[in-house]
Amino acid sequence: MTSNLKEEIIDLIKKLPEDATIDDIMYHLYVKKKILTGIKDIEQCNVIPHEQIMETVKKRLEQWLK
Repeated sequence: MTSNLKEEIIDLIKKLPEDATIDDIMYHLYVKKKILTGIKDIEQCNVIPHEQIMETVKKRLEQWLK
């Protein structure tokens, strides 16, 4: 990954098929943004541990299955 976001976006668009629509481009930009946000969250330790998520899911399932 290059350090210049603009160059990364241009490269991303260049890799799309010639018949890519604006919706295709917007979708790929959206996914790129979500990935970058996730990486930033991980770097800043702004994440929830898997164990904590699973504990919450199990509790909710137990309540739903009563």
